[in-house]
Amino acid sequence: MDATTYILDANVFIEAARRYYAFDIAPPFWESLVHHAANGRIQSIDRVKHELERGKDELATWATAQFSDAFASTDEEDVIESYSEVMTWVQAQDQFSDAAKADFATGADGWLVAYAKCKGLKVVTHELPATDARRKVPIPNVCDAFGVNYGDTFQMLRELGVRFS
Repeated sequence: MDATTYILDANVFIEAARRYYAFDIAPPFWESLVHHAANGRIQSIDRVKHELERGKDELATWATAQFSDAFASTDEEDVIESYSEVMTWVQAQDQFSDAAKADFATGADGWLVAYAKCKGLKVVTHELPATDARRKVPIPNVCDAFGVNYGDTFQMLRELGVRFS
C-alpha cells in the first residue's frame, strides 16, 4: 500500500468548493479529506488556511471547524531553511517577471513546496508545469527544481482509494 502523505494547495480546496465537489453536491469528498487527515495521509499548512479564511465563506468555515488540526505550522527551523532555499531559487530564475516573483513571495506556494521538500510529502495542486511561464511561478516548476513529487486532486483520490457512493 502506498504510504504517501499529501499536502494540499489552496486551489485544491477552492476549486472543489466552487465547482465539482461543492459542499451541497459532494459531502463525501469533504468527509474523505477529514478522514484521511485524521489518519495522517492528508494535510496542508497554516498559510493555506489563512488564504482559505480570507474567503469568509462555507469553505472558510469548514477549514476552521472540520480540518483545522490538519494545517501544519510552517514556523519550524527546517521549514524556514527550506523556504529560504526555495525563494533563492525563484529569485534566480530570469524567466519569471519581478511581479511573479513578488507574488510568489507573499503567498503560501513557496511555503507549501518548502514544507513538502523537508518533510518528504507530495504536493497536490491544480497548477501545471509551465516552462514558458512569465507572469506566475508555477508550483510544479519549483517542485521539479527540488525533486518534490506533485499531482492533482484526482490522482490523490485514486492513490488513496477514495470512492464516492
